[in-house]
Amino acid sequence: MDPYSESYSNSPQDSGSFSTVASGSSSTSPAVATTPSRYENQKRRDWNTFCQYLRNHHPPLFVSQCSGANVLEFLCYLDQFGKTKVHNLICPFYGHPTPPGPCPCPLRQAWGSLDALIGRLRAAYEENGGSPETNPFGVRAVRLYLREVRDLQSKARGISYEKKKRKRLPPQGDVS
Repeated sequence: MDPYSESYSNSPQDSGSFSTVASGSSSTSPAVATTPSRYENQKRRDWNTFCQYLRNHHPPLFVSQCSGANVLEFLCYLDQFGKTKVHNLICPFYGHPTPPGPCPCPLRQAWGSLDALIGRLRAAYEENGGSPETNPFGVRAVRLYLREVRDLQSKARGISYEKKKRKRLPPQGDVS
């Protein structure tokens, strides 16, 4: 079963968040009821899914005990629910953007999905009482893993990924 469909029904109180801060952003919002944005809903579902993963971990973990290694395990766990075909080096379609036929290569989570997921979980961690200094979603190992996934998937599909260069604004004269 897809981990996301399971977590949609979880209430914020079940999220396994830090005990000192209530889960979700409703504890700090004004009394005016507003509909959460699509991003906020997805962030909440992702957080609930990650917390559920930690509860099912052997041995179960609290979010405060979580490390970058646990985040990497979670990302690998999510691969089984992926929908992106990633060709192996020995596959005859390796490097072909549009392969002419089927192959036994595995389906994985797409790099863009993982990157967005980590961004949402990073924000949710801090909203749920974690400090930026101990955020396991921002550690170097997670960034390196995402870079490796991006490079592997782009090579497997024959598409080079080039980082967009930022346009620099011309220096402005002194305003007096």
